[in-house]
Amino acid sequence: MSSEELEKLQEIFRSLYDELKLMPERAATSHGEERKRLVRTFDERQGEAEEVLQGMEDELRGAPSAYRNAMGTKLRLYRRDLGKLQRDMKNSAPPAFGSSSQSAGGSHQGIYSSQNQQSTDVQSQRSLLLQGTESLNNASQSIERSQRIASETERIGTDVIEELGEQREQLDRARNRLVNTGENLSRSRKILRAMSRRLMTNKLLLSVIILMELAILGAVIYLKFFR
Repeated sequence: MSSEELEKLQEIFRSLYDELKLMPERAATSHGEERKRLVRTFDERQGEAEEVLQGMEDELRGAPSAYRNAMGTKLRLYRRDLGKLQRDMKNSAPPAFGSSSQSAGGSHQGIYSSQNQQSTDVQSQRSLLLQGTESLNNASQSIERSQRIASETERIGTDVIEELGEQREQLDRARNRLVNTGENLSRSRKILRAMSRRLMTNKLLLSVIILMELAILGAVIYLKFFR
């Protein structure tokens, strides 16, 4: 589960919802091809919003239970609001013309209708402008978050590289110590072999000396007592 992905999906849904909520009122004052175009656009945007909500549900499957419950409540509210917009769109209908009362109203009704249409157009343009501004603000915030994440990732990468460099230096020092230890052990083995050879030589010399002394002692005894 990615919190960044969920935030992006929420921003996309809000943008679609802000666009959808203006359409029922506009459809109520539209006729003919313009109304059909609004209905088609509404259906397309509603389908996109449903896909976004489904994507949010998929992202929440691996989330912790507390976070999943909170976001689940939000999703239910989003679906409720989306369903209300769909009902409003279905119930919207262009005003009827040609009745006797409207004919009696004559020119006054035409003036009021023109003024209402102009007011509706101004409100629609203002809403679209506000929606565009909000979308730009959301995009700017997303870019700022992406830049912060990129900076933090770069900093972490730099720290990891520095730490790996330090570990490499430690390994090099440990390897050098092992090499020195191996050389010292080799010298120690050579010294021990030399000492062992000297010890054997000394033992042989001592044995020869003892044998010579015994021979001399035996010769002295022989010469003294047997001759």
